[in-house]
Amino acid sequence: MGAIGAGIAALGAGIGVGLIGSKAMDAIARQPEAVGDIRNNMILTAALVEGAALFAIVVGLLAN
Repeated sequence: MGAIGAGIAALGAGIGVGLIGSKAMDAIARQPEAVGDIRNNMILTAALVEGAALFAIVVGLLAN
């Protein structure tokens, strides 16, 4: 059962990072002069999402 939870966590992280990238590209298209700030915030947010997902995967796998 823990492997299912780990898979769901990985799937959620993939969707989350995809949405972050999509919204960042929309923001850059609207304000090209803010590309540096948007990119930095996008990378930071994606790293936080991946960290939380990694934690959830480890907890899911250890739950067995």
